[in-house]
Amino acid sequence: MITFKIQTLKLMTKLFSLTATLILGSLLFISCNNTGTAKTTATEPTAKPDEKPEYFLLRPEAEKAYGYSHAVKMGDDIKISGAVSMDDAGVPTAKGDLLQQMKNCYSDLDKILKHYGCTFDDVVVENVFTTNMPEFLKQSAYRNEIYKKQFPTGSWLGVKELALPEFMIEIELEVHKTNK
Repeated sequence: MITFKIQTLKLMTKLFSLTATLILGSLLFISCNNTGTAKTTATEPTAKPDEKPEYFLLRPEAEKAYGYSHAVKMGDDIKISGAVSMDDAGVPTAKGDLLQQMKNCYSDLDKILKHYGCTFDDVVVENVFTTNMPEFLKQSAYRNEIYKKQFPTGSWLGVKELALPEFMIEIELEVHKTNK
């Protein structure tokens, strides 16, 4: 008799578990497929389906040699590859001087922003990669000369190395500019 009750209890537990799983699964399915008036916070892409990316090469020969485009614009958004301190031939400049390398990066980024009719006020994300975080933190106040209205979101990342050993800093940007 006790064995029968234990088996019945186990069966009821399995049935209850299966029923609960089915109910929760149904609720999840309904909530995921709800196309009612619920609002979402996700942003929709700003590029129209027929828009083509607009690529920009700051140093065409160097960028072709290394295999990247310095910037691409899609709709109201611009992604700018990490700027490093180099001359037009792709040779590192300001070796060992992080502040000067940072200034050179922002100078190049400014040229790219101007190409698209933008300023640093249009930057929404700035990611900084550096091989010397303590020195970058000492020099980071220079960014106050770049961002006069507000600072963008972003990250500061200490890394072991960048593309070439002479590079101490690399700065990449994301820009949003409506064409209205």
